[in-house]
Amino acid sequence: MGKSVLLVEDDRAISQVIMAALEAEGCAVDHCTSIARRNVLIGTKRYAAILTDVMLEDGDGIATLDVVLERHPETPVIVLSAQNTLDTAVRASEAGAYEYFPKPFDLDELIRAVLQAIARSGDTGGNLDADPADSGLPLVGRSAPMQTVYRMITRVLRNDLSVLILGESGTGKELVAEAIHQLGHRKQGPFVAVNMAAIPAELIESELFGHEKGAFTGAVAQSIGKFEQAHGGTLFLDEIGDMPMQAQTRLLRTLQTGRITRVGGHREIELDVRFLAATNKPFGPLIEAGLFREDLYYRINVVPIELPPLRERLSDIPALVEHFLALAVHEGLPRRSFNENAIAAMQRRNWRGNVRELRNLVFRAVIMSRDDQITAEALGSIFTEPALGGEPRREESDFIQAVTRFLLTERPEHGTVYDRALAAFEIPLLQSIMRQCDGNQVKAAAMLGINRNTLRKKLVEHGLASV
Repeated sequence: MGKSVLLVEDDRAISQVIMAALEAEGCAVDHCTSIARRNVLIGTKRYAAILTDVMLEDGDGIATLDVVLERHPETPVIVLSAQNTLDTAVRASEAGAYEYFPKPFDLDELIRAVLQAIARSGDTGGNLDADPADSGLPLVGRSAPMQTVYRMITRVLRNDLSVLILGESGTGKELVAEAIHQLGHRKQGPFVAVNMAAIPAELIESELFGHEKGAFTGAVAQSIGKFEQAHGGTLFLDEIGDMPMQAQTRLLRTLQTGRITRVGGHREIELDVRFLAATNKPFGPLIEAGLFREDLYYRINVVPIELPPLRERLSDIPALVEHFLALAVHEGLPRRSFNENAIAAMQRRNWRGNVRELRNLVFRAVIMSRDDQITAEALGSIFTEPALGGEPRREESDFIQAVTRFLLTERPEHGTVYDRALAAFEIPLLQSIMRQCDGNQVKAAAMLGINRNTLRKKLVEHGLASV
């Protein structure tokens, strides 16, 4: 089905060339030459994408872009300009433009950007409510951090460079991988996703590279691995930081040669696979602790794409909420909305679970609410921790990171982890509690839930009696 595009351009020759190219790609193009006519058209029709020149016969296309985005904030706008200056590019970006093309532009690159913008918006135009195709975490948002992500995605669609997607859990790393595949030149091939953290270490090599019959106990038949399944398409390894060292060595060789050997086999199999990986762990501590090969890291990190946590793109929450409300209706739940106070309350939250946590909250609120409009007060009974409007629970986050660093750097021997972890963290814990209680051992013991004599003994033992 054709996609509806609005072209606002007063240069006749340029207009004809762009319209012909877009129509050849199956787009239905409306054309106008003025801001006034543009405003009439967007008032009666919703477009999948809008292309606009800057200097038009009745005004500045960038200066009036807010009119477009106020009516259709979900519609990507591509700015064209003969004023090839940094100032114009910055103005377009600050005004909310999806992309900026200086004239003269490469026509193929422009058309590709338009099609990618349409695919990203997930909107084919028209006047019907959106009918989401799936319930995954969306790549939704017009914030500056997300615009950077979108631009990075467009840079890797026409090549097979290895991409490393970085981000906290719940930020949508697999969605980025899917977008690279679905919008790229391998979209006709398979997309195979593997979560390294979900596979037992002893089975990872077999899962990825396959095995021959009799290769190990239980290998009663030949098995085709994920690499072979992804031939001609894309293989995405999520949580690659959890991959054991032996499998890393085999993976490095595969990426270098483009060939695999099944476990228990001897014949090399040549493959054509686009490789993507993701992790929510910092590689520095893993490499320093000898848990991840440095050469493999540089091999997979050709193009890094870092997904921002939700707390760094709070302005995207209204759009994300609207998307999830539409998904809820698609799932058969009642149609609801959030008032301004509720949205503001959500924008004050830390969102340690990121977009996934927001999605779950919206669905839970829709189910639990008896009113069509959900208020901040109603959300207060749904939120668990941290409280609405409260400060981010940084102490807990820092503590978890400290424990992780301890396990990676100290690498305690098997059977000693619990005792060594307690010994490593008991002193700072006691110091912190005693400071909070102003040195009052009675209060500190009550807070810790231990006997005062036990607390006194531990303070003396660690030389903290004067804390």
